[in-house]
Parts: sequence; structure tokens; C-alpha cells
Amino acid sequence: MSDLKREQYVSLGTFRKNGKEVLTPVWFAHDAKNPKLLWVYTNATMGKVKRIRNNGRARVAACDARGKLKGEFVDAKARMVAEGEREWQQGWDALHAKYWLLSVGLFVSRFTGRYKQRALVAVELA
Repeated sequence: MSDLKREQYVSLGTFRKNGKEVLTPVWFAHDAKNPKLLWVYTNATMGKVKRIRNNGRARVAACDARGKLKGEFVDAKARMVAEGEREWQQGWDALHAKYWLLSVGLFVSRFTGRYKQRALVAVELA
């Protein structure tokens, strides 16, 4: 997965209750201590959050901003990280270090009322 370190986006595949996969390009960052752990930023109102809560099965592959695949999928297990959990700050620190634009977006979201909708996903690669 070292090839993912150079990428800006991964295609995160999550699964509906009927087993159908839904692919979404997302920002991600590697965990500093665990190379098999990715942190993903999303909005808590997105469908992928519901799918992850229902079924943690996931897949990731390198992609561009529009979701065009640049690599092979790797199986993974995804879970939501709640604010206040020990890992919350660790994940946000990794994302902020990789994406300076994230800070700008979160600053603006405070004025639009979306700041409280931010969500963090931990994705453990197989």
C-alpha cells in the first residue's frame, strides 16, 4: 500500500444491505503509527456513513478526484470514529497534515452550519 501514500484520493467501496457496492472518491491520510490504517474525512449525513455503520465491509483503491481508478482494490474494514474517542484527534491531525485545504473548508463550514456534520472513518486494510 505504499503506492497510496502518493495519492490524493482513494475510491472507498462500501456495501448496501443488499450487497451492492457503492464507490466514492474520498480524501484520506495514512496513520503515522500503523501503515495499514487510513483516516477518511466525510460528512456525517452521507450515505457511506450509514453503510459503514450497517456493515463495516469496505474496499479501497487509488483513484482521481472523479473516482477513475488508478490501482487495484484492497479489502478493508471500516468503522466510524466518534468525536471524543482516543483516535479522533490522531485521525484529524493526519488529515490536516496532508490537506491544507481541509482547514479552510472546516473554517467555512463553521459559518454554514455544517461543522458539526464532520465525520471521521478509520479504514483498516486487510
